[in-house]
Amino acid sequence: MSVSESAFDEAYDELRARWPAGTEARDVATSYGPARVYAYGPADGRPLVLLPGGSATGLVWFANAPALGERYRVYAVDLLGDAGRTRRQGAVLKHTADLMAWLDALLDNLGLARTHLCGHSYGAWMASAYALHAPQRINRLALIDPTRVFTGLRPHYLLHALPTLIRPSQDRARAFLSWETGGAPLDETWQRLYASAATAPDRKIITGRRPRTTGLHMPVLVLLAEHSRALHAAKAAAWARRKLPQAEVHILPGATHHSLPSTAPDELNERLLDFLH
Repeated sequence: MSVSESAFDEAYDELRARWPAGTEARDVATSYGPARVYAYGPADGRPLVLLPGGSATGLVWFANAPALGERYRVYAVDLLGDAGRTRRQGAVLKHTADLMAWLDALLDNLGLARTHLCGHSYGAWMASAYALHAPQRINRLALIDPTRVFTGLRPHYLLHALPTLIRPSQDRARAFLSWETGGAPLDETWQRLYASAATAPDRKIITGRRPRTTGLHMPVLVLLAEHSRALHAAKAAAWARRKLPQAEVHILPGATHHSLPSTAPDELNERLLDFLH
């Protein structure tokens, strides 16, 4: 095991311990390998599947799970191809269609014919694509500061991300987080997990074209970070309202792209719970 893998596993296990008592860790069989899912909330509660942003892992919802799990059966997922404990085995991961097939199998083997679906950042792109792929399975769709859904990433965000992408290191990943969040305090354990994920071996992030959001006919909530450096919040909100006039669109004051979803989660939780009801 490399130093970076050891650092990741240590931070991962520490963050896992922050989840509420009663959380179940499940490895769900798919043809692409076992998918790690954290389940919390009443066993008979209505399901809510949570997809994280890149490098965040499903554990990033640790501060949201207690409130959401009072009403829903929460399933937080480590994404296929990203850092975490979902493993790539068997079928080859190549295209967006593979991600959709993986999510089909994941929901099937969790026994979820229908579910609420919520994603942040890259997870919101994936959630949007899946809601178009299998609309009959999605009751309500929540998108938190979604990247490459309504607008592209801001050029200066990509410029600052470039060093981490070209020559990944934990120091570069931490510097990038600090820049994007304006130096706001982030959970230290999660920062260590995110930074060590940047150097995790065998990551294979699959992206595709921007989803045709006009095809989303289920209720949709769009939550945008006021100070996001990944997106221009006002422009993204305008595009979301134009493409999805039936959607609820809100800007979360004071939030940045990477401070979500776990930093100061109360308003985000309240918005989600009001929408899902």
